[in-house]
Parts: sequence; structure tokens; C-alpha cells
Amino acid sequence: MKTPLQRAILIFQTVFCLTLTSFASAPRAEHVFIISFDQGSPSGIQKSEMPLFKSMVAEGASTWNAYTVVPSLTLPSHTSMLTGVGVQKHQVLWNDLDPSKGFVKVPTIFSIAKELGLVTAMCVAKIKFKTLQLPGSLDLFVVPEKPTAKFVAEAFSAQVGKLKPNLCFIHFGDPDVAGHQFGMNSPEKMQAFADCDAALKVIRTAIDEAGLGASSVIILTADHGGHDFTPAEIEQNLKQGNTLKGTHGSAATDDVEIPWVVWGKGVKKNYSITAPVVIYDTAATALWLLGIDVPESFWGRPVTTAFESEKAAVK
Repeated sequence: MKTPLQRAILIFQTVFCLTLTSFASAPRAEHVFIISFDQGSPSGIQKSEMPLFKSMVAEGASTWNAYTVVPSLTLPSHTSMLTGVGVQKHQVLWNDLDPSKGFVKVPTIFSIAKELGLVTAMCVAKIKFKTLQLPGSLDLFVVPEKPTAKFVAEAFSAQVGKLKPNLCFIHFGDPDVAGHQFGMNSPEKMQAFADCDAALKVIRTAIDEAGLGASSVIILTADHGGHDFTPAEIEQNLKQGNTLKGTHGSAATDDVEIPWVVWGKGVKKNYSITAPVVIYDTAATALWLLGIDVPESFWGRPVTTAFESEKAAVK
């Protein structure tokens, strides 16, 4: 029979060992913010007026040749981004909120982080992300009444100072809405990108005002790209009452190529990432930055080449 003191020591040792197992190294960043530009194709972003996004490319590490999964649709793609596995594993092949299907059946980076006592949050433009809201995994889940980038950024700004999340996902849906309705290179889509860049500035300002800037890493990426319907397809769509000009979902390059930009603490400056990057690497990179062991079940791997080595960072 153990004494109360012996039991207390045993509990402490158990917790300490679990902590060492979960945190393989000291966190490289205390706060990680993943910002997704829905239908944010590299070509569209490069053509648009996005001075802040482009300055973060120049100041950080980036590739314009990362890839998403197939089907290149919002919910399947973001599920891979936030679970670290492909669609064959997570099996989220639908693209709308479907309560009958329940929650995603694999852990998310939020559920993993939450088990370790970290603070987690999502501010998103589409209600379908509730599919990823595993019970107990999020301290904050917000879909603003007006789901534009402006209001998503304002919702984030209202909470970040109080919550100070260790792991936060932010989603801008404006480019997807405009791309479907008006086409990939339409003035409306270019304006949607510009609006997202203005919202990104609000996000950056809020992070700094919350005192988190120096200890944060921001990942800028997208779920998929897109392509225009052909004139024949548009004509056929109109006969069916469908006025949309753009679409996505295929394995074509325009649909699956996405940007991947990392900026902030410990990130290499003006660095072009040459290693292959797939959307589920985002999840692995976020955990690695927070000092959490990447689960062996993950398909994704941290994009470590984008960061200074610990020895270089000390110099």
C-alpha cells in the first residue's frame, strides 16, 4: 500500500513522462495561425492587388507549387489540411455540412493540441467546417453572420487578445464565391483577393496588439484553385439554370496547385521552398512548430527547410 506522498510522486512522474513524450522538443513558436484563402490559386494571387500577402512572401519562406488533394473541394481539402492525412484516410468526400455523417472520424490538429492543454480556435466563413469541430477540441468556433473576409477578421480580432490561441485556423471564403459566380480572372475575383489582403492586415494588427507577434508563425495557404467552364459548358449550364462561370474539384493543375507561405518566428527570409509540399504537410508543420510530436499516422511531414536551424537561430 502506497502512502499519499508516494502516490503523489507516482502521479507526478507519470504526467512528467507523458509530457516528455508529447513534447519532443521545446516549442519553436507559441502561437500558430493558419490562414486559408478559399480558391486561392497561385496565378490569381499573383495577378491581384495583395501587397501584404506578397510582402510576407518576400519576408518569409514560400512555394507557389504546393498541391492539394483530389477531389479538390473545400471540405475534403481543408480536412486534409487540418488532420494531416489524405481523403483515403479521413473519408470526408462530401462538401456541405451533413449532420447525418457526423464529425470527421480521425483526430484533428485541434483535438491533438487540446489534449495537451493548448488553446485552440477557428474563425471561418463557411458553416461546413463544423464537420471538423470534434467535441472538446476547440475553445472558439466562429462563423460570422456576414461570412466575408472583413467580418471573419473582425470576429478574430475581437477574441484574440482574450483567448491568445496557441493554434488558430482562419478561413476567407470571398475568392471562392467570386470565382464560381464570375470566373477565375474576373474583376470581381481580383477584388475578392484584395479584400482578403485587407482582412489579413486586420489579422496581423490584432496579433501584434495582443502581444503575440514575436512568438507567432503564420501560414498562408489555400484549399484548392479553380478553372473556368468552357463556353460550351456555360451554355449547357445556362439551359439548366446554372449561371456559374467557374468550378474546381478535378486533378487538373489549375485546380490542385496552391500557394504555401510561412512567415514569422524562426522562418527563413526570402526563401523559396524547393521540397515538395502537400496540403496535409500544413497540419504536421503546425504541430512541429508547437513542439508536439507528429503522429506516425500522419501522411504529412513538417516543412522544416522553411525554418532556420536552432543553431542558426541563436546566432
